[in-house]
Amino acid sequence: MEQIVAKMTNASKSFGKQQVLDGITLQLAAGTILGLIGPSGAGKSTTIKCLLGIEKLDQGVVETFDTRMPNRKILNRIGYMGQSDALYNELTGKENLVFFGQLMGLDTKTLADAITKNSQLVDLTAALDKPVNQYSGGMKRRLSLAITLLANPDLLILDEPTVGIDPSLRVTIWQQLRALANQDKGIIVTTHVMDEAEKCDVIGLIIEGHLFAYGTPAALKEQFHATSIEEVFLKAEVHQHDSI
Repeated sequence: MEQIVAKMTNASKSFGKQQVLDGITLQLAAGTILGLIGPSGAGKSTTIKCLLGIEKLDQGVVETFDTRMPNRKILNRIGYMGQSDALYNELTGKENLVFFGQLMGLDTKTLADAITKNSQLVDLTAALDKPVNQYSGGMKRRLSLAITLLANPDLLILDEPTVGIDPSLRVTIWQQLRALANQDKGIIVTTHVMDEAEKCDVIGLIIEGHLFAYGTPAALKEQFHATSIEEVFLKAEVHQHDSI
């Protein structure tokens, strides 16, 4: 029986009079990658913040590792990478990695090994001694991803992790995400890059706070009579606007 790592049931959330999520139900099994796609402002980031317990639902339930969220004890099993980079610009890349790794409670040897491994993954080894204020936007994203992976979390929640990262390195990062999924980790990724969505096991298409479509890439392409996820996305947007 597959292990469910995270589950959201009938989730609704408003900010003031604006409803951002409307009755969303989804789940993530261990060993799978769930891709959340949709237009800007559709509710993808709010969905993952509610899964983390950062935002509280108005209605519905979120459970992570069979524990109702929010729950701080669960957070050490989750690696979260937000859209904005929470880095200390005056510190070097390595000093950032050490600081956040110590916050995660990693011992000296484990942390040193994790820094070496994840710096190589994101191709930052040569830049570790530079202050982060000398990094490009893409380098900061790569450093943020390395930090997220340091503690080898059981659940990874990544909000547009490859923005500003060149295509060849994106391929490497996705290979690593697949390797992590093969180790029974659950991974949730939001993305605007449709060829990345094709690499996910399951896709949730969120439009105006609704989970408009949900299934494997192959199932969604069949449902929408499309040859690519990009075509699914475009057809779904047209369908949604026609139904308003």
